[in-house]
Amino acid sequence: MSLETILIVLPAILVANVVAMLMFRHDKRRAREGGWRISEGVLLLVAFFAPFGAAYGMRRYHHKTRKLKFLLVYVFMLLQLALVAYLLYSML
Repeated sequence: MSLETILIVLPAILVANVVAMLMFRHDKRRAREGGWRISEGVLLLVAFFAPFGAAYGMRRYHHKTRKLKFLLVYVFMLLQLALVAYLLYSML
């Protein structure tokens, strides 16, 4: 992977994780207010691509922490870490 690619991918990952955190915050607010909600499937899909932001949002806003299927967020984190480790190793 070239340096140019890394300089494009890293900000994209950062933005995705911030968006994931904001989605969990928004859904928690809507849950309290009784408004329109983001489906669990969408939250899990976002968590697949941005697990660190999703995990932070879950913990920070105490949202979806009791739902068993949201333990997948931590599995997604491990998968993403393994992928990054593999990519870094392949660059050597």
